[in-house]
Amino acid sequence: MFSFRKILVYTALTLTLVIPAHAPAESEPPTVQTPAPVQAPLDGVSLRGKILETMNSNGYTYLLLEADQGKIWIAIPETTVKVGQEVSCAPGLTMNNFTSKTLDRTFAEIIFSPGIEKEATATDPKGSEAKNSGFAAALQAEQQGDANKEVMAMGPSTGSAGAVVPSGDVNVIKATGPNSYSVGECFEQGKELKGKTVRVRGKVMKISRMIMGKNWLHIQDGTGNPLKNHHDLVVTTMEEPDKGAIVTVEGTLNYERDFGAGYKYDVIVEDAKIEK
Repeated sequence: MFSFRKILVYTALTLTLVIPAHAPAESEPPTVQTPAPVQAPLDGVSLRGKILETMNSNGYTYLLLEADQGKIWIAIPETTVKVGQEVSCAPGLTMNNFTSKTLDRTFAEIIFSPGIEKEATATDPKGSEAKNSGFAAALQAEQQGDANKEVMAMGPSTGSAGAVVPSGDVNVIKATGPNSYSVGECFEQGKELKGKTVRVRGKVMKISRMIMGKNWLHIQDGTGNPLKNHHDLVVTTMEEPDKGAIVTVEGTLNYERDFGAGYKYDVIVEDAKIEK
């Protein structure tokens, strides 16, 4: 018979062999935060791909293009194209949340392009680049005051400087309330105000309609330095005030906005709402 002491030793040895040593609990692997892919800006970029969908409206042809950058909606001057066709669209300007009233449809993002580029040839190795200056082609009306289809006419451009309205005999009282600035203050504080909402009151000196899907206003209030062209503030909006009207605009101020081809604005107010 085993003594009581031997039984205890046997039991201890048995437990040692049967029950494994306690291993520390495994910690959960750290969660890796994968950053969302950054979408490359499409302003000033030629877009080439296959047409998946197309429709015409109000002098424009809308294309859903399957490009290297993904599926992209592009608007060009009315052109005969067909689904399945491979095209290359000239550089244009991105518009977000653009609503086409004639189509009764809002596009989360759409590129307004001057048109389809020609293929390069031996006599024209750069294709349409020699004739098409991207944004300049679409903003030709800034110099001419043309509208709609003529806006997209190709041709030479002197850029945004050619669109500046000379200083007029204007004296408009500055807007009141938060974020209110004069035209001159917008230029003086442009760097600090970049990306911020501003309210500016002025007289509509010029309006160019439906360029890249927006109306482009030039407003003056009598402030700003005419020698630097800082008296004339450009504003983009979907609204359409009358020329000569006194309006208060509220939109996002952009500083040193460069659209390419000579269209560079020291200060511009974009996507503005208008109070008359």
